[in-house]
Amino acid sequence: MALSPALIRKYNQPVPRYTSYPTVPLWDNQIDLTSWEKTVKIAFDQFGKDEGISLYIHLPFCENLCTYCGCNKRITKNHKVEDPYIEAVLREWEHYLGVLGEMPKISGIHLGGGTPTFFAPESLEFMISKILKSAERTKNFEFSFEGHPNNTTFEHLQELALLGFDRVSYGIQDFDEKVQQAIHRIQPFDKVKLATDNARKLGYTSVNFDLIYGLPHQTLLTLENTFQKVAELRPERIAFYSYAHLPSAFPAQKSFEEFLPKEEEKRALYEFGKAKLIEMGYEEIGMDHFALANDPLCVAKKTGTLHRNFMGYTTLPSRMLLGLGASSISDVWIGFAQNEKRIEAYEEELKEHHIALVKGHLLTEEDLLVRELILDLICKGSATIPFSIWENIPAKNKQALKEFEEEGLLTLTDLQLTIHPDGMAVVRNICSNFDLRMIQTQEKKAVFSKAI
Repeated sequence: MALSPALIRKYNQPVPRYTSYPTVPLWDNQIDLTSWEKTVKIAFDQFGKDEGISLYIHLPFCENLCTYCGCNKRITKNHKVEDPYIEAVLREWEHYLGVLGEMPKISGIHLGGGTPTFFAPESLEFMISKILKSAERTKNFEFSFEGHPNNTTFEHLQELALLGFDRVSYGIQDFDEKVQQAIHRIQPFDKVKLATDNARKLGYTSVNFDLIYGLPHQTLLTLENTFQKVAELRPERIAFYSYAHLPSAFPAQKSFEEFLPKEEEKRALYEFGKAKLIEMGYEEIGMDHFALANDPLCVAKKTGTLHRNFMGYTTLPSRMLLGLGASSISDVWIGFAQNEKRIEAYEEELKEHHIALVKGHLLTEEDLLVRELILDLICKGSATIPFSIWENIPAKNKQALKEFEEEGLLTLTDLQLTIHPDGMAVVRNICSNFDLRMIQTQEKKAVFSKAI
């Protein structure tokens, strides 16, 4: 059963995606380099030593601009930028090694961008090898990277496989030629098939496709054709995202504004795609994510061990994620920090041998309670609301939760909240009623993308 048009109109409001709590615009920004280093060391001593740490490495360069994209990127065809950037990333890692005080165990590495496969295979091999020589790997480590099907070569896949990578995510977005032209993301099906086949030949155990609904010129017919091609390749995981239209932040999005589907049409695209995925044997993991039944994400969902961070849903047990590279965000559970976004400024800071922080947040006890509550709702679809949090929720937000219940989207009994299947479509809206930071500061919601 899909949301009614009236509920779509009611809940299609700007709300956070809750990849963190508090969300980045609401951080206190009371962190300086010294306090961040102390926070990292405390987190490492408390749980990072045992659980291991994860690394997110942001590689921001792209040869061409995809006009839908909201990522931090630099458009260039000059590959001489690779070496100085990698040198800066390795200096940052060396600095963190000094903060940790001993050789860490790495449970996960994810290369994101930008376009990580902008970098030559030998450049990626050099960077990852240097990092791995200074750390151990946990028993069940998980290494993954994002690749553009047009430039992810056999050599890229091979070099990374030799380093332990066995998961790759390809940004497909849509297979329709007219949609691809509108968003400047031209990639023929044959190239996607070749990149997928090559990964499997080299032993990659998981291929993920990123797909987006709500793009210009998308219709139910074009989406059906896209999913027919997806079915042919049958990746282990699918991320089926809502297109986030924020032209004030990303002006290139204005180029196709008039061709975007209306909100009810957009929701119909999602419901259609979801039905197709379930028909193909995928299970819904949570917000935007699907996987085949035997995938570790499905197992984690069923066993209640699913986790979510800035990289999406994950099975990794580590609560400690260090972000390396320009604009990267670190999450050590008790604190967040983000690096300088400007590439030249980031590289200059690292020449001075200190981390290029621009903002951060140390979580209070209340923050931690709300964080766990929101994570439970997004990963498990249910949560027990701490009484101290319930006491601080304003009457209008409690009324909003009551309306969700009256609309059949959730059940709330004695501080136990369970979201119904239809309610997961508006899980971001539900979570926003527990977002005490946003409620207390009356932050303008326009900084966030719309929920539907």
